[in-house]
Amino acid sequence: MSTLSSRRSFLGHAAAGFSTLALSRLAQAQAATEPRELQVEHAVAAPRSVEVNARPIPNFEPRDRTRTRFGSLEYRSGLVLTSSYRGFGGLSGIRFLDGKGERFVAISDQGGWFTGSIRYSGRDMVGLADVEAAPLLGAEGRPITDKHLWWDSESIARDGNLVYVGLERVNQILRYDFAKGGTRARGEVISVPPALRKLPSNKGLEAMVVVPKGKDQNLPLAGTLIAFSERGLDADGNLLAFLIGGPAPGQFSVRRTEKYDISDAVLLPSGELLILERKFSWFTGVNIRIRSIPLKSIAPGALVDGPALFAADLGHEIDNMEGIDAHVTADGETVLTLVSDDNFSMLQRTLLLQFTLAE
Repeated sequence: MSTLSSRRSFLGHAAAGFSTLALSRLAQAQAATEPRELQVEHAVAAPRSVEVNARPIPNFEPRDRTRTRFGSLEYRSGLVLTSSYRGFGGLSGIRFLDGKGERFVAISDQGGWFTGSIRYSGRDMVGLADVEAAPLLGAEGRPITDKHLWWDSESIARDGNLVYVGLERVNQILRYDFAKGGTRARGEVISVPPALRKLPSNKGLEAMVVVPKGKDQNLPLAGTLIAFSERGLDADGNLLAFLIGGPAPGQFSVRRTEKYDISDAVLLPSGELLILERKFSWFTGVNIRIRSIPLKSIAPGALVDGPALFAADLGHEIDNMEGIDAHVTADGETVLTLVSDDNFSMLQRTLLLQFTLAE
């Protein structure tokens, strides 16, 4: 990344008040006492088509354009996404709706859905198609942003037609049945552990995955929704996580190292759980990391840990990376897709990056 680009990204995160200052000025204002109509200035009243432009990112590390391998990942392609639609941005999570890494649903932290398809040329992403924006609806059929503080949608998990969305400000989880209208479905509040509701409002529910169940599945904790806090800490300073439903509900911890916080997670078919992490320092800027946690090590009361597979900083083409998902290609390659939250800041970018998980 060029010096100018690095400085732009660094300043973007500084303006957003990364980690302990986690929200942009816009979000901070929304969390105050503004009328509800002002709290949702980026929300939409009904689904609408959105044109999204894409600029390719040919090299993940511009300082060395010949390099494609980064830890256990191989860079495939990337896009810088922009749109004239002022509500586009704030992407905090992404889940594919097919097994090909094309059709997706993403959430904005301003209480909105984005759906569409990734277009490819060979193995490279070249743009988005059929993008549509819609508000997250509550049980009453109205945008969730009508409720005070019910807008900070930070995490998403998918279990077939069921899509779960975590709201960080209130530490609640909504369940949507996409068989009942897709993004027009109404959200149902599910029961969560009392300790989850007590997470810090600005460091709370940040990542979720569902362990699938079925006759063709043989994974530990099948049928469990796993929810991770961004920086809710236990008595030993480790990151709190929760097992909701399934055969063994309860609470466990993820060892916190090097001051990284959790921003998202994805479960691979192999049973390997990948955690996307990030940290911000006024001296070093933004860093991201992907850590691998064996699913079989997770149980109520456990402290789990695992090796880092990948790390990057402002010398690479990163921004505020908040979402991760995975798909397996026809050739058997596991592809990771990362998306960034631009905090609706002119100084930050919405990035879509893809890597192959090397064996």
